[in-house]
Amino acid sequence: MSGADVNLVLRSTRVVTPEGTRPAAVAVAGGTIDAVLAYDTEVPAGARLEDFGDDVLLPGLVDTHVHVNDPGRTEWEGFWTATRAAAAGGITTLLDMPLNSLPPTTTVDHLRIKRQVAATKAHVDTGFWGGAVPANVKDLRPLYEAGVFGFKCFLSPSGVEEFPELDQEQLARSMAEIAGFGGLLIVHAEDPRHLAAAPQRSGPAYADFLASRPRDAENTAIEGLIAHARRLNARVHVLHLSSGDALPLIAAAKRDGVRVTVESCPHFLTLTAEEVPDGATEFKCCPPIREAANQDALWDGLADGTIDCIVSDHSPCTTDLKTPDFASAWGGISSLQLGLPAIWTEARRRGHSLDDVARWMSAAPATLAGLTRKGAIEAGRDADFAVLAPDETFTVDPAELFHRNQVTAYAGRTLHGVVKSTWLRGRRIAATGVLTEPTGRLLERNH
Repeated sequence: MSGADVNLVLRSTRVVTPEGTRPAAVAVAGGTIDAVLAYDTEVPAGARLEDFGDDVLLPGLVDTHVHVNDPGRTEWEGFWTATRAAAAGGITTLLDMPLNSLPPTTTVDHLRIKRQVAATKAHVDTGFWGGAVPANVKDLRPLYEAGVFGFKCFLSPSGVEEFPELDQEQLARSMAEIAGFGGLLIVHAEDPRHLAAAPQRSGPAYADFLASRPRDAENTAIEGLIAHARRLNARVHVLHLSSGDALPLIAAAKRDGVRVTVESCPHFLTLTAEEVPDGATEFKCCPPIREAANQDALWDGLADGTIDCIVSDHSPCTTDLKTPDFASAWGGISSLQLGLPAIWTEARRRGHSLDDVARWMSAAPATLAGLTRKGAIEAGRDADFAVLAPDETFTVDPAELFHRNQVTAYAGRTLHGVVKSTWLRGRRIAATGVLTEPTGRLLERNH
């Protein structure tokens, strides 16, 4: 070890590093990983040893898709509750979406308001996406210079009037502006014409809701997005992919050098349309949870690298907005605290390793956002960790979640993987459901 500055050593027989899982001792100095060394390396005098035995030491998860809704809709969620839930679930960094807060993050002044609200409440490191809406092309570069990590837009109605969607001409204009300064556009890709043409029925039947958000809406929107990105040499990211049909199109675009990346979410990868009870609108999200065969295609897309990362799309609301009518209920899945065990439960069943999970849920989201100090257990990175007991199980009790509203599609499910503790820059911030006072920092792009 490089010696006198090392104040903490974390040791486990299973440390997930970029080179694979192995016994190791991780030396920490000043909140940064100093070195990853042999398991039995002597601990420097004065350094504290934390030995996790056979529990797995993972890089802290990076969740680049979280709707915190603060300020303005803090009864839905908030920085205090969202970041506590994140910490309890092994997430050490999150990026907040620009909508569902009031005001939305569409100007520098609005970003400043959000940062002021978050500053004293963040239990994990927190950054911000900007928003691309029809009237704010002039605001995009100033927002980027103020530190947002990129820009989110919708191609169909967002569900809130203060964050309108872009039509194809507006999309091209915003994309060209963002490409001009080297930014990233992240896109809710559902085509409004396909949605308008789909049957719209109210009521409790999940099959009716699923029919109202057909795969063709996603496939067509993604095809158009790729065409714009190809023409403009723009960098684009497809949010919350649910349609396995779009994967060949995305894979071909990647082979052609189009700068497109893709995420999916725990609910698409672990829940299926066949198991959603009628009236159970805690399962409602847009795009929707689809059939089991479609889920198999998504896992194939993860395995072959077409899908880059897994993030939560935590989109909470108050209990009263989850009415039994799928047409009118708020669409969003609350899962911030549960993403790691939900994905690990399914990944292990399908023969994947925790190395895969760490790549999908930590390294790849960090790379997407340019978070060069996050996402891996290696020298020079922030000392952010999640300690997981991968073979232990628990049954989800919504009352035990740190989300502001205890509504979740995972209620009653037995999951593998118990997060024993979470560490942020060398400090334990959560352990067996007990959290410290907030020490998260507000992040800016390239800082």
